[in-house]
Amino acid sequence: MPFYKKLNINEHTIAYFWKISEDITWFYEKALLNKNSLSRVENMQSVPHQKGFLAVRMLLQHINLTDFDLFYDAFGKPHLEVEGQKSKDKIVEREIKKYISISHSHDFSCICISNKPVGIDIEKCKEKTLKIVSRYMDVSQIENLSEVDKITKATIIWGVKESIFKLKNEKGISFPKHIFELPFQLSDRKGAAKLIFNNKTEDFQFQFEKIEDYAFVCALTN
Repeated sequence: MPFYKKLNINEHTIAYFWKISEDITWFYEKALLNKNSLSRVENMQSVPHQKGFLAVRMLLQHINLTDFDLFYDAFGKPHLEVEGQKSKDKIVEREIKKYISISHSHDFSCICISNKPVGIDIEKCKEKTLKIVSRYMDVSQIENLSEVDKITKATIIWGVKESIFKLKNEKGISFPKHIFELPFQLSDRKGAAKLIFNNKTEDFQFQFEKIEDYAFVCALTN
């Protein structure tokens, strides 16, 4: 199945989803790749990882961008290069007019485009998540919930922390020590969180959505 859905986070932020059902040959035939991306995908040992990577490129093409519009900084964070000043052999200055975040998990890949820094995460809701909740969150957040809701909420909270980590992209940030979500209910579909790191406190807002048996989270700065 090709393009799955579009989700409007706010008037300036949109997420796009691809549900992966194609074989790897189809992706290689359809995806436009720059040399670095081709080398990366060919060196991946896992076919599911290859599909997730290539589905992201198909999402870019769906919104009239390509892999050639995407570049990664020294920390591995993706950026959209809309235009830049060029010398004879290289781009000497990149101008970022839109921000992008990328995530993929099992059958889904997604990208989010915004006019402000953004971080996203998509995770499959799995029972084994409950075995590690104490490592990254306050377990009181999932008390008195059904088993299914515990799994969903624990997955969303992981996604909140992952999304903020991606947005900030700073070495040394710890999920349990530095990123704190404020109490929220699954029915809220949104919430707030704080990053307390390097003697500085930053506030974030997040939205979440259940997509089939996956939890999607999008975090933005306040």
